[in-house]
Amino acid sequence: MKTDPERFILENTSVLSPPHVPEIRLHLASEVHDLWLKTEEDLEEIGLPPPFWAFAWAGGQGLARYVLDHPETVEGKRVLDFASGSGLVAIAAAKAGAAEVLAADIDPWARSAVRLNAALNCVDLAFTDDDLIGRSVDFDVVLAGDVFYDSDFARALVEWFVNLAESGCLVLVGDPGRSYRPTAHLEPLATYEVRVTRALEDSEVKKTTVWKFRQ
Repeated sequence: MKTDPERFILENTSVLSPPHVPEIRLHLASEVHDLWLKTEEDLEEIGLPPPFWAFAWAGGQGLARYVLDHPETVEGKRVLDFASGSGLVAIAAAKAGAAEVLAADIDPWARSAVRLNAALNCVDLAFTDDDLIGRSVDFDVVLAGDVFYDSDFARALVEWFVNLAESGCLVLVGDPGRSYRPTAHLEPLATYEVRVTRALEDSEVKKTTVWKFRQ
């Protein structure tokens, strides 16, 4: 059985504000939703990839907070939110005055989540599900929250991000100490204590740093 993404999102989430970014509202799953209880087999049966878009991850919350607190980072600029998920960081960039924001995520369900969440926050976002890793992209700023969770994926991202930085693009990542965060090429900009849920993380508060990629 396949499920309509928009209908599923509306029926299995609530409109909530992430703890560290109360200015933004998102369709999120909480412990009261059946989405928390579904196994991989349940998700596969309804044609749903792992629903990363249904949660406000610590790295994304930290990065969105930084963008809102430092609007000059994106104001008047073309911004790419890579691995956008719910669209949290993309929405923050739009609210902070970005001239253009593209949310990118290879999960086709993220398209519906981003569209619904953008509408909640009265911002306009473009979306692509193209795999952009390794490509040259025409943006002034690239934002990425919570992306260093897999070894091979992180290795590919580091090479791409360094190349983008060398081309003059500002690359910022939000990371709460994931296992595969690189130790080189990073300059810390801000650190936050982000409240999360123990159902997703190993603690209720994650120390999250926003990093700038250097050449």
